[in-house]
Formats: sequence, C-alpha cells, structure tokens
Amino acid sequence: MDLELPVVPERTPVPTFDLVIAGASGDLALRKLFPALAHRVAEGVIPRDSRVIGLVRSHDPGDGLMRTVEARLQEEGLSRAQAEAFMPHLEFVRTDVTNPESMTALNERLGPPDRVRAFYLATPPQLFAPASRALAGAGLLDGEARLILEKPLGKDLASAKAINEAVAEVLPERRTYRIDHYLGKETVQNLLVLRFANTLFERSWSQRDIDHVQITVAETVGLEKRADYYDGVGALRDMVQNHVLQLLCLFAIEPPNTLDADAVRDEKVRVLRALRPIHGADVLQRTVRGQYVRGSSNGQAVPGYAEELGRASGTETFAALRCDLDTWRWAGVPIYLRTGKRMGARYSEIAVTFKSVPHSIFGGDRRDGLAPNRLVIRLQPNDGVQMHLMMKVPGSGRLQLVPRTLDLRYDTAFNERTPDAYERLLTDVIRGDQTLFMRRDEVETAWGFVDPIIGGWRDYYATPHRYPAGTAGPSQAVGLIERDGRSWSEPELRG
Repeated sequence: MDLELPVVPERTPVPTFDLVIAGASGDLALRKLFPALAHRVAEGVIPRDSRVIGLVRSHDPGDGLMRTVEARLQEEGLSRAQAEAFMPHLEFVRTDVTNPESMTALNERLGPPDRVRAFYLATPPQLFAPASRALAGAGLLDGEARLILEKPLGKDLASAKAINEAVAEVLPERRTYRIDHYLGKETVQNLLVLRFANTLFERSWSQRDIDHVQITVAETVGLEKRADYYDGVGALRDMVQNHVLQLLCLFAIEPPNTLDADAVRDEKVRVLRALRPIHGADVLQRTVRGQYVRGSSNGQAVPGYAEELGRASGTETFAALRCDLDTWRWAGVPIYLRTGKRMGARYSEIAVTFKSVPHSIFGGDRRDGLAPNRLVIRLQPNDGVQMHLMMKVPGSGRLQLVPRTLDLRYDTAFNERTPDAYERLLTDVIRGDQTLFMRRDEVETAWGFVDPIIGGWRDYYATPHRYPAGTAGPSQAVGLIERDGRSWSEPELRG
C-alpha cells in the first residue's frame, strides 16, 4: 500500500517583497536565481504582487532579455506554463549598481519601502563594497532592507575583512546575508535533524565510537566559463574555504540551545576555531594539491587544465586535507577533506566510519572479517542517507556475514520534489531567517584557517601534482589517508 504523505505547508508565509538582483544577465541569475524563484511561484509560495527586478549595465533591458530568461527557465527544467507564470513578476532596469547617481530609475520603480526589500549582489566580490555604499547613498538600504552577498567573500582574510567592514558601515549584521548555497541543500539541513532528533546517532557522535570522517565534493566539469576567475582562486579558496568547511561545521557542532540563527552560528564558529592550524612545512604531510591533465570524462576525451586555460599555471584544481579538531568530542578523530574538478564522478557526501567491534566472535579468517559500520550522508546526486551494516547470508549452512546497505533516498521516501538550495535560501531572506547564512566571524575565522595553508603552499609546495581527468585525483591523495591506515570512501551512485 502506498504511503500517503500529508501536505506540509510552508512554516512561515512569505510576505510580499521586492527582490533586486544586480548582475541579472549573468550565469548565476539565469541558471540558478530565476529558476529558483520560478519554482517558488509555481508552488504558490511567492505572493502575487511580489517583484523581481534585475539590474543590468550594458544589456538591453527590454523584450530581448525577457525572452532569454523565459527560454533559460525551460532549459532548466520548468514547463512552459511555469515559465510564463513567473514572467509577470520580472522586470529589468539598466543601472550601474556602484554609482548612486545612476539609480534614479530604480528608485522610481521601487517606490516607497512599504514591503520587504532585498538586494542580491550576484557580482564579483570586488564590487561588494562600492555597490553597498552606492545603494546606501541612494537611500535604498533604509528601513529594513536586506543585502545578499554571493560567495566568494574576498580572496583572503584581509580582503574579506575589508568587504565586511565596508558593508558594516551601511548595514547592520542582522540585515546582511552571506549566501553559501550548500547550506540550502536538504541533506545538509538534515544533518541537524539526524543528530539532534535521533538518540541513536547523537550518543555515538564522538571520538568514543567514530574512527574517522571524510567529506568529499567532487566535480566532473572543468573550467567551463570561469577560466579568468578560477585561475586566480583555485580549489582551496573556491570550495574548501566555504562549502567544505561549512559541511564540517554542521557535522561537528555541539548541540545549540535552540535553532535560533545566532545559536547555531555560535556553535559553527567554535568548530572553526578548534581546527588545528596547518602552516609552514605542515602542508607537506597534511595536504595534497593537484591539477588535472588530459584524460576522459563521461566517455569523452577532455583537455587538461593548462590546455583549457591556454597557458601553464600553478593553480590547483584538487585539494585534500587532513584536519583535526582540538576538542573533547573530536580529539583523535581525523577529518579528511577532498574536492576537485574533472574527477571520475560528480558527488558530494559526508562518510562517517565507526570503530570496529573490539572482538569478533565469528572467526578470524579474511572471509569472515567484519567491515566497520559506515554512515554516508549524500548531498548530491541521489540525496539521502545510507547505513552500511554487517548482515548474515540467508541459509542454514555455515554462518556467513556480508556488508549490506540500508538506503534512505529523498526521492523515494518523500512524495514531493526536493527544492533547489536557492529556493530555500531566497525565501529565508524574505522571511528574515539568517540560520543558513554565514555570519561575519564565520567567514573571517574560515579564512584564518585557510590563509596559512596558502602561505605554506607558496613556500613549500608551489607545484601541484598532476592527475588524469576522469580519475579520483593525484595518487598522493591516496597516500595522505593510507599513511593513517585508512582509505577513501568510493561512491555508490545508484540511479
């Protein structure tokens, strides 16, 4: 019998709003932001009179751009009817978001601030400070207006502090939303539920029962259209400083007293501050840098990073780290982080390996050896949770044990579409909920951990190791974990 699931209403109604997106003709807006908002319209979450106003500097804000958006919505999986339903909410204004004198038309279009108003800076980070000052100079940040900053927030601790200080001059922290879309993923949010709503896991969530943890964010794509940006950044800045460290924080936090935004973020900052520093020659033992060369991806030959870029480069496209948290709960539990481009499979997961049983009563030969229990929290694809257990092979003959998997998948456990991360995060901004957004001290503490690694690489590890596209990264990453008597978790990407 099919399970009939109740319809769960939105926890808090979304008020009528104006969302202004700077950089509205860019890839982020066309590929993520507009489709997320269109889905929210299709689900009846966005009020009828709400507006999405795109700011463009050089494009024609007329019908041509509107047709482009409507076509992109359908390319991203929305039906024609859903795309058409979104379009009345959308309009464009040509303006320079860094120049308050050019915002007259936007000011007139917005009118009096009688509704929630939010400004999304889908722009390069060097525009965050001048854009914030310009919006404030035009009077657009008055009242309860909110500002959304897209990652990356700077390229190091100094630049992140400069951006934060510039924004703080015109807007209080409670109205500043630093977005990391990984925090909007359903499985990431479910980390809190998994731990703090299930006694089974919370009691075993420590060095007493856990042997080690692996966090992997693997991509199959190469540079795509980001060559100029990516070569000045690399995998450590682009992925580890934000996405991967945020996953580590949510995995390792102590129980907050409440789900209040600052209570959760206080605990995340404590995790970041407990990270044992990696600096100087430590990078040679606790980190691995890699860069992909020519290989194959999805059965197709693909060029190497330098070939795509058009020149030689020392930028890493792969990074692996062994991290340690100097806390009572996590003392002695290594946490391995790994991320890279042009890897063999696209997946993001947290794999928790528990300690083996202290003594096996089932015999000691290799066939009867006991595999340790593992909990795999899959973020993408096939979002869900897997528990790897030892089971008996059916039959009345000789006792045989095999590892088997309990597999809870969102697409089969729940009879509803899993929303995209940006859908959740954009509506949280309008609701005024900052729980899934990074606070200033979070960002700066994360950079405080990453900056010494970058310095150590500069002094001791300037040349990344090579790995063929379509593989799991350089062989040195295998050595990083095997030195500790462990091995990387291989994904189970069942369709």
